[in-house]
Amino acid sequence: MSGVAEGALRRARALVGRGEDEAAKLAYLRVLQADPEHCGALTELGALAHASGFVSAARDAYCQAVRCHPGDKVAHVGYAYLLNESGEFDAAREQYQAALAVDPDLVEAHQGLARVLTEIGENGDEHWRKGFVGHAVVRRRYRGTGTGIPLVMLVAAVGGNIPTQHWVDDRVFAVTAVYADFFDPDDPLPPHAAILNAIGDADLCGEALVNAERIVSRCEAPLVNHPARVRVTGRTDNAGRLGGIAGVVAPRIAPLSRVGDWRFPLLLRAPGYHTGQHFIRVETRDALDAAAASLPRGEPLAIEYLDARGADGMARKYRVMFIGGVAYPLHLAISADWKVHYFTAAMEADAAFREEEKRFLGDMPGVLGPRAMAALGKIQAALGLDYAGVDFALAPDGSLLLFEANATMAIIPLAPDPIWDYRRRAVGDALEAARRLLPRDWHTA
Repeated sequence: MSGVAEGALRRARALVGRGEDEAAKLAYLRVLQADPEHCGALTELGALAHASGFVSAARDAYCQAVRCHPGDKVAHVGYAYLLNESGEFDAAREQYQAALAVDPDLVEAHQGLARVLTEIGENGDEHWRKGFVGHAVVRRRYRGTGTGIPLVMLVAAVGGNIPTQHWVDDRVFAVTAVYADFFDPDDPLPPHAAILNAIGDADLCGEALVNAERIVSRCEAPLVNHPARVRVTGRTDNAGRLGGIAGVVAPRIAPLSRVGDWRFPLLLRAPGYHTGQHFIRVETRDALDAAAASLPRGEPLAIEYLDARGADGMARKYRVMFIGGVAYPLHLAISADWKVHYFTAAMEADAAFREEEKRFLGDMPGVLGPRAMAALGKIQAALGLDYAGVDFALAPDGSLLLFEANATMAIIPLAPDPIWDYRRRAVGDALEAARRLLPRDWHTA
């Protein structure tokens, strides 16, 4: 490596250590200008880009590292993690296996491969054991200066965790992740100023949540999202307890085997998945068996179909976050498809839809009306969580059509495109509210 590249690499690492991410990226790029195949620069740039939310750039860096350095386990694991996040499970599996071919005892590769095999319906018991037994406590990278505020984050190895990367600052908090499903609840936790229970999916993470309850029962530090309250937010539980609230219309939900004379179409969902993954609409009873067989993770949930279409024939889904006892409007997605998600909706293409969303973000009570607003307040009280969200539509009479309400809702920073400027305040307010859930002064926490 040339002297220029060596100096740029030292500078990049020093900048990362000081939390100067943008300057560090430029320094890594200077390394790669001198040596386009430099493995350390590629993998470290990939990690930094991913931590900063630039997933495409991170993939490019790791892909180049794997291509140029097929014997580097760090490159394989980093690339595999991104492939897994995007649902490319077969490709992720290949990368994890390549890492294990280099280092058969690599914990991170066993952990990732265990998750991938579970996603594709194969037995990953060996990898769960090698990846997590004896490795349930992981100190995450701290990028701040001085001593970070020690934070224990309870997570589930199986997934279903709250996306926290945009509001738990790794330059402020020294995070120790504790995999509750593999941690002995009688063991002491690492030193901490607070505990964040990031286990969010009650349908997927039942065992982890039960363990988490035992863990926090012995702790006196401030706690965000008590696991006992998360544990009762599964889809079936929510349909029962939230469906009884005045102004809330909740769908019937039951394991498929308990469905009787339900009307069609109905929806089938594999438990533990979000963002529309493994979630299908079945039009007729004759198509039910084949549809169910196409879904992973055993018996699917059957969900009554709630028609969320407006007079224009478009389906709408509102999202409101409940953070620290306050309701924050986050977004409105409008789509021609029954399965409405913001990233697949027609918002970018239609200025009228964006204007409708702008009105919602600027005047939630005026747009939703008193009946839905009262229902939101009662849902928030029933959940009793420090951090949660609710997805819903509006019925013609102003009632709230409930889709889901739980802690797994993500708050995603916006792309720089000016068309999203009207959303920036709403997203920023929700993120800042989430940040306020955590102590900022270790000595007074």
